[in-house]
Amino acid sequence: MAQKKKKKTSKKKVATKKKVKKAAKKKVGKKKAAKKTAKKKSAKKSAPKAAKKSSARPSKKTTPVKKKSRSSKKAKKSEPATAALAVETTSNSMDHETESASMPAVGTPAPEFKLVATNGEPIDLTTFRNRSNVVLYFYPKDDTPGCTVEACAFRDDFNTYAGTNTVVIGISPDDVASHEKFTAKYSLPFPLAADIGANVARQYGVWVEKNMYGNRKMGIQRATFLIDKTGSIAAVWPKVKVEGHSQEILDKLKTLS
Repeated sequence: MAQKKKKKTSKKKVATKKKVKKAAKKKVGKKKAAKKTAKKKSAKKSAPKAAKKSSARPSKKTTPVKKKSRSSKKAKKSEPATAALAVETTSNSMDHETESASMPAVGTPAPEFKLVATNGEPIDLTTFRNRSNVVLYFYPKDDTPGCTVEACAFRDDFNTYAGTNTVVIGISPDDVASHEKFTAKYSLPFPLAADIGANVARQYGVWVEKNMYGNRKMGIQRATFLIDKTGSIAAVWPKVKVEGHSQEILDKLKTLS
């Protein structure tokens, strides 16, 4: 009987132990559940705050920055150059328009001028009217190869010109001192007028834009005007080729009455 009682008590103890364990497990489960609910509640409370913050401060990702292409960079770099190129071309064209008038046509009165020539001798175009023909030739610069060949050709034919009652006058933008050196060096028998500032060259339309190896600048266009005794333009050679030019003028003089 005593053994049976011991078994019953041991069984009761085991049962109570199990009950205690179950109760402990339930408590642990309740604690976990409580923690979960607390987390959920805290998440709900923090959610509107986060939403407010996100609405107040837009994230950087919402405004993506566009990368500049290489072509756009090149275009920006080329803009100043093209603008500069545009300014340069317009200024050159304006210089050309304002500083280079059209050449006087055949049959029109020759533009009058007064200039200082070699040895300080004054030249007035009106003094030759009703007296002699005038070969007025414009050249770029003293003592340069083409200008020297041209001047020496007029020198060699000077007596022939004199026989037709024709005066030869050379004009360039060089000063009188330069003309005197050029005249002395090649024994030129006709006067060279100093058109400093190229005012007469403008009147005759020979002050033009030149392009020498990419360098653009204003200068004299080699040209010759034959003026008859009445003061009118009898012939024009707008772009002179030096070789044989003097003979061309002499041939034209033969046709003048």
